[in-house]
Amino acid sequence: MKFGGTSMGSAERIRVAARIAAEEKARRPVLVVVSAMSGVTDLLIDTLRHAEVGDREGMEAKLRHLEERHLETCRELIPAGERAATLAAIENKLADFARIARGMLMLGERPPRSVDEGIAIGEHLSSLLMAAYLRSQGVPAEAVNCAEIIVTDSVFGSASPLLGPTRERARARLLPMLENGALPVATGFNGATVDGHPTTLGRGGSDYSASILAFALDAAELWIWTDVDGIMTADPRIVPDAAVLREVTYREAAELAYNGAKVLHPRTLAPLIEKGIPVWSKNSFAPEKPGTRIAAKINGGGGARAVTSMAKVALVSVEPASAAISGAHVMARTLEALASTNTEVLAFSSSSYQQSFCFLIRKEDLTPALEAIEAALRLELAHGYLKPIAVDDNVGLLAVVGEGMRGTPGIAGRVFTAISREKVNIIAIAQGSSELTIAIVVHRDGLEKAVRAVHAECEMAANARA
Repeated sequence: MKFGGTSMGSAERIRVAARIAAEEKARRPVLVVVSAMSGVTDLLIDTLRHAEVGDREGMEAKLRHLEERHLETCRELIPAGERAATLAAIENKLADFARIARGMLMLGERPPRSVDEGIAIGEHLSSLLMAAYLRSQGVPAEAVNCAEIIVTDSVFGSASPLLGPTRERARARLLPMLENGALPVATGFNGATVDGHPTTLGRGGSDYSASILAFALDAAELWIWTDVDGIMTADPRIVPDAAVLREVTYREAAELAYNGAKVLHPRTLAPLIEKGIPVWSKNSFAPEKPGTRIAAKINGGGGARAVTSMAKVALVSVEPASAAISGAHVMARTLEALASTNTEVLAFSSSSYQQSFCFLIRKEDLTPALEAIEAALRLELAHGYLKPIAVDDNVGLLAVVGEGMRGTPGIAGRVFTAISREKVNIIAIAQGSSELTIAIVVHRDGLEKAVRAVHAECEMAANARA
């Protein structure tokens, strides 16, 4: 069971999460993975930013806020006679983080390795709090630092697990605990290199930690606890009648996540697919609701099943100035430059005999991506073989997802017609060979209208409830 930031966001939420885990533990062995309390990872990053620029006052204020929040939560959670050891453990972790921040203040920079060590502190604090509360309720629980279990490469900020060594460590450390009736409370988001340097797993890191451990321990199921009822046919803030999908496939869940839906990060699913471990996406604020099951195969589910969107994106266009330059060569170097900055390409489209192309990326990735591309193509740009790289950040991405779209005639036509009825201009289209997703780039001001139109046209809510 993995509990996200909102599920760990206060003493009250930690009590609920602990009760959910303890109730399930009464039936079968359970391993818990926790995120930092909501907002804490951002607070940790912000603290380090203040340190980097030499803002001692700002840094110290953030450190005090961090301390106050966790010590207050501890006092609310743990009975007075049992909290001394937990308070001391929290103070030790906070002191570790303060040491890292003050070191950056002296250096005037944020070394990636030190950043990874620092921002994982949030999960350590959550693990200490949850395990201590469970023990106060008579449940044998133990905080576990995944830096001692999940072995990764040395790509700080977005490390990848080495599954073989991780499996060995997980089984050696965690299986005896589970067999002896303990409830391990493991830190999400973090691991360490083979030689022990702390790393973090990047976007969706705590979910990824949970799936890695599920793989390593041959878990029967993985339950992801969030603050929503499950995976929905659309964002309910945009589409009021959006419905919860009872089941989705691994591939559908990955595509929805990749295109902006609040579900598991695509790489979270990778360790689970090989062993066919099903995942449940459930709401810790309404645990009685069934949630969404994610598995290799599901019953029914023809046609388009969900529509998702992303607003904070930018469309980058690269166009040769003449046919003399190889468009394929330019594409290859552009994609290599994007890979060097770990930039995810959300959609890619090319056309014309000159092989101009455009691609969609997140706005947060735009500056480093452009710097890398311009460096890779500097000679072509300087000599006029390429037109200046164009950027349009007044766009949005709409993605229609469904395994059943493959071989179903007319889906694309209905989608485009629904969007055109709302007088929303389509700027670019991309569809992979799997026919699992149709990605459409539209002007930002028409994005939400387009989402609602596609959702209604494809009768997604009605199909989900059927």
